[in-house]
Amino acid sequence: MTKAVLFDFGGVLTTSPFEAFASYEAEAGLPPDTIRRLNSTNPDTNAWAAFERREVGTEEFCRLFEDEAAALGLTVDAERILAGLRGDLRPTMVEALRRCSAEFPTALLTNNIEPMADGDMAPEFAEVVEMFDVVVESSVVSCRKPEQRFYEIACESLGVDARECVFLDDLGVNLKPARAMGMTTIKVGDPAAAIGELSAAVGLELA
Repeated sequence: MTKAVLFDFGGVLTTSPFEAFASYEAEAGLPPDTIRRLNSTNPDTNAWAAFERREVGTEEFCRLFEDEAAALGLTVDAERILAGLRGDLRPTMVEALRRCSAEFPTALLTNNIEPMADGDMAPEFAEVVEMFDVVVESSVVSCRKPEQRFYEIACESLGVDARECVFLDDLGVNLKPARAMGMTTIKVGDPAAAIGELSAAVGLELA
């Protein structure tokens, strides 16, 4: 029985940052999926992982990330890549969140590079974040998806068992540990399809 619904942010409630990455790759003449390749190389210890746990600052991240690219024979502009992280809200997903939050406790599980409280968040984004009962940020809790502890923090904060949760994310690597813990998982590619799966999982009309 579902008792809580957990959402990722980028790529779920907003358009995917990988769309911005793809545009940059085309603009810079880089092979397709260069950024995805870099992020998946040593994913627990690379520059991106350290940045999301706030183990390094922006300047250090940029140096490390560009060094990692150079090791693969590539030249990237890390600052330009960071600029593509902010996507556009998906109104249909926001409405699905709104309806879920009226019936269930909800949590936002996001890997980010600085606490939301420290950033310059647009009002429309802040309104979405305020819908959640619990917000778990990698830059705050010093661990990140797909580390199991990240999901445990969310469940503990909501007072639920993992087996009572539905979790939406756009990356399979982030869904795998959640599923192993017993969560019902939904991979978000096509938002309409994901909303249909969520509707069936929670027994609500969300569209």
